Amino acid sequence: MKKQALISVSDKTGIVEFSKELVSLGFHLLSTGGTARLLEKEGVEVEEVADYTGFPEMLDGRVKTLHPKIHAGILARRDCPEHMKALQEHGIDPIDLVVVNLYPFEQTIARPDCTFAQAIENIDIGGPTMIRAAAKNHASVAVVVDPADYSRIIEEIRNKGEVTAKTRLALAKKVFAHTARYDGAITNYLTSLGEDNKPATRFPQVLNRQWVKVQDMRYGENPHQQAAFYREQQVAPGLLAGYTQLHGKELSYNNIADTDTAWDMARSFDMPACVIIKHANPCGAAVGLNAAEAYKKAFRTDSKSAFGGIIAFNREVDLETATLVSKQFAEVVIAPSFSEEAKGLLEQKKNLRLLLVAGGHAQNDFDMKRVGGGLLVQTPDTQICPESALKVVTKKKPTSEQIADMMFAWRVCRWVKSNAIVYAHAGMTLGVGAGQMSRVDSARIAEQKAEESGLSLAGSAAASDAFFPFRDGLDVICDAGATCVIQPGGSIRDDEVIAAADERGIAMVFTGERHFRH
Repeated sequence: MKKQALISVSDKTGIVEFSKELVSLGFHLLSTGGTARLLEKEGVEVEEVADYTGFPEMLDGRVKTLHPKIHAGILARRDCPEHMKALQEHGIDPIDLVVVNLYPFEQTIARPDCTFAQAIENIDIGGPTMIRAAAKNHASVAVVVDPADYSRIIEEIRNKGEVTAKTRLALAKKVFAHTARYDGAITNYLTSLGEDNKPATRFPQVLNRQWVKVQDMRYGENPHQQAAFYREQQVAPGLLAGYTQLHGKELSYNNIADTDTAWDMARSFDMPACVIIKHANPCGAAVGLNAAEAYKKAFRTDSKSAFGGIIAFNREVDLETATLVSKQFAEVVIAPSFSEEAKGLLEQKKNLRLLLVAGGHAQNDFDMKRVGGGLLVQTPDTQICPESALKVVTKKKPTSEQIADMMFAWRVCRWVKSNAIVYAHAGMTLGVGAGQMSRVDSARIAEQKAEESGLSLAGSAAASDAFFPFRDGLDVICDAGATCVIQPGGSIRDDEVIAAADERGIAMVFTGERHFRH
């Protein structure tokens, strides 16, 4: 008996070549609609499903494969005599290979002009039914939903006479992940609509997400914790999960978490930038004329804390930069590219991890944080107050140089754990105070860090991620030598803080936006 394959695909990538190979290997092909017409046009011998079942497509194509001759042929257990007898009695041939991919629902709803009716019509019914049936019966049937698997299928059939049991099981797993994602996307879409069937919220009533495991990790944050790294099915350009590791030992849980912060922070700057992260906080950040200058300035901020840190660049790492970096101990260096000379030099450090992430400005649609029995979901903090929106609230007006310093400090402050105070001047951080319960303590720690690095805060700009509840934090900043301050404003004591700034003779601007980071 001839082997039989059913082919019905929305994504027709490679389907003609694949079908020709199947015919050459002795398969009889069944197909539907547009797929059948394409194969016939290309000279591939194929039988329409409607001719095979004796029942025409109907309801504008909503019903075409939902027929016992199709589903019995897929679901019959070849090792069950009763099943095979039933097929024979009803004149049904077994279907050995199901090649189906689904209506493009996600692509359809991603279009700005997509209507509710269009979305509904792109909910596939027959496709999921067939591939789930084939996946359930993977002991006898191979099912393919991804064109990337075509060559593997042909190779096994040609060399082994069939798709192996191991491959059939792997393909079945892929199917159930595929249909879970498909139904999840439909659920996300429908439960985010209002009563008028138009999008009403960014946060659906039922949230479905799917990630694919990249690797198990040696352990989590601590050796007694188990961990793994997952990425989205399709990683948008510029996001960390799309990295390529060029060199070094396996990444750890903490490496990936810290590198994500370092990379996102570095690529938030337009000028050549370098960011050094240690334990989720920047211990140095700077911009310069090139990557080497940015690194020198960032490292100078807190060279002691930079030991064993994560170093991120938003420009290519060249030989000059690599020479500087190679003199220090770092866990990870990440950049959009490395020159061959730089790569060769850094690869001399056996354990140093070199990561490459192609440029891009994509952002996660949601940030998520697990809590006991639940999930906190928010849009990412991508807003940054433009210079034109700054509100000068003191008698003293900032100079253009001070505005530049404040805007740089404000960009850095967004990435520092709350409560956050950042001192900066001339495109580099001078002191960073992070994660304190008191804003005053953060200001003092940032000052202490600058002193330890031999950096003067005289004439610097200071940024605070949230308002000053009292004047005491501002006084610490002024005593340290800062001459201008950028902060959100919004305290019931704003007038007192503004009066204190006037008393101390500094310039202060409000942004109207807060940047807590927990």
